Amino acid sequence: MIARCIFVDVAHNHTGSCYFSFTGTLMKLTRREFTKASLGAASLTMLCSSGALADAARLMTKTIPSSGEQLPVIGLGTNRYGVGQTETARAPLRAALERFHRLGGSVIDTAPMYRTSESVLGDLIAELGIREDLFLATKADRTDSGAGTMEQMQESMSRLKTDRIDLMQVHNLRGWRHALPAMRDWQQEGRIRYIGITTSRSSQYAEFEQVMRREELDFVQVNYSLEQREAAERILPLAAERGMAVMINRAFGGGRIFDKVGDRPVPYWAEAFGCTSWAQFLLKYAISHPAATLCIPGMTKLRHVDDNFGAARGRLPDAEERMRQEEFFDAL
Repeated sequence: MIARCIFVDVAHNHTGSCYFSFTGTLMKLTRREFTKASLGAASLTMLCSSGALADAARLMTKTIPSSGEQLPVIGLGTNRYGVGQTETARAPLRAALERFHRLGGSVIDTAPMYRTSESVLGDLIAELGIREDLFLATKADRTDSGAGTMEQMQESMSRLKTDRIDLMQVHNLRGWRHALPAMRDWQQEGRIRYIGITTSRSSQYAEFEQVMRREELDFVQVNYSLEQREAAERILPLAAERGMAVMINRAFGGGRIFDKVGDRPVPYWAEAFGCTSWAQFLLKYAISHPAATLCIPGMTKLRHVDDNFGAARGRLPDAEERMRQEEFFDAL
C-alpha cells in the first residue's frame, strides 16, 4: 500500500516492512521502527490527502508466532469468488477487493477447490496492481503423490499470477503425508513462505491434532464460532502450545447464526467493545480467543467489507465479555 503525502511517501509491503521516501531517497524500516518514527499515524493522517492510510493504521493486528510478522485480524475468504468471466459477475468482486485493500486488508485465502476463485483473484489482483500488498494463501488437496502436490501448487501460482505463495495449506488434511514434505521443499526454495493445514469440521479434529503434534507448522486453519466452539477445547490450545498461527473459518457458522439472531438488535453492552452489527459481534468473539490470529469471512459486496472491518477496530472483548457473549447466544 502506498500513501502519497505532502512531504513523505510511505509504503507497506506484505512482509510488514515500511518504506519512507524523502526527496527521492528510499529508506527501509521495520514495522517497529515505523511505529517509533516521529511521523506516527496521527501525523500521517493530517498530511495525507487520502483517508486510506488512517483507516489501515487503526486496524488491529496479531502476530504469526513462527516469524513475528503482523497480520490484520480480518482477512478475506473467497469460496464465492468462483464466478465466470463476464464483467457483470466480476465487477462486485473487484469493488469488494479494492475496498478490502484500501481499508488495509492483506490476507486473502482461496483454494483450487473453490471453482474458478484462484483464476478470478489472479485477474482482479493484477488489474488492481495490488499483489505486493497482499498475503496470499491457497491450498493443495492432491492425494496421489508429492509430485502431484507440486504440480497443483504450480497451477495455483499460474492462476494467481504470482511466483510466490505466502501460505500454502493442506486442504482438509487431504494427502498431508506427502503434501507437507513437498511444501517444505518449496519453502526452502523460497517459493512458499509459510505452510499449514486446514479443516472446517470437528469430525477431523482427532487426526488434525495428531498432525499438529507430529509436524512443525506455521499455521492451522479451523472452524470456530459462537455456534461451533469445540476447537477452543482442543485445537486452539494446542496451536498456542505449539506456536502455530490460527486462521479462523466459519466464524458465522455457515450463516446459520444470522438466522438464529433474526431481527434482534445487538445487545447494548456490546457497544463497550465496539460492536454495531451482528457480524462484528461474531467476528470479535472469534478473534478475541487468545490463540486466534485472524478470521477470513467471505466478502463479495462492499457492505460486507465495510461491516466486517468494523471488527478490526476498537478493542476485543475480554474474558468476562466473551462469557457473556456465549451466555447470550446460548439463551436464544
